[in-house]
Amino acid sequence: MPFVRIDALRADAERLDALGRAVHEALVETIGIPPDDRFQVLAGHDGTHSTLVYDDYLGVHRDEGIVYVAITMRSGRTPAQKQALYRRIAELAQSYAGAEPRNMFVTVTENESADWSLGNGLAQYL
Repeated sequence: MPFVRIDALRADAERLDALGRAVHEALVETIGIPPDDRFQVLAGHDGTHSTLVYDDYLGVHRDEGIVYVAITMRSGRTPAQKQALYRRIAELAQSYAGAEPRNMFVTVTENESADWSLGNGLAQYL
């Protein structure tokens, strides 16, 4: 049950959809989430009223094609699975949305089953 937030600079609805598909397919392929388990917030920033800030940290040159992907999911994935996820997101985002892999900034935050309510005020995973 990942919850995904994608923020992209100057992205229209079509680009945001392509980025969302890329991340979702990577999650299905690399960590085995169910195909119908898709919960995403897709946000485009116009660079004036809302923007994204970035630098060239760790020698990775980023530009206005920056895409931030924040994934929250239950714990239990190995470092190798996460590395495969990051690679696949970069590959699919390039293929579907033309995003350069160097501009894909991905974070994973893990929590526990008690930290989720999927509706109706219930903790379905408990």
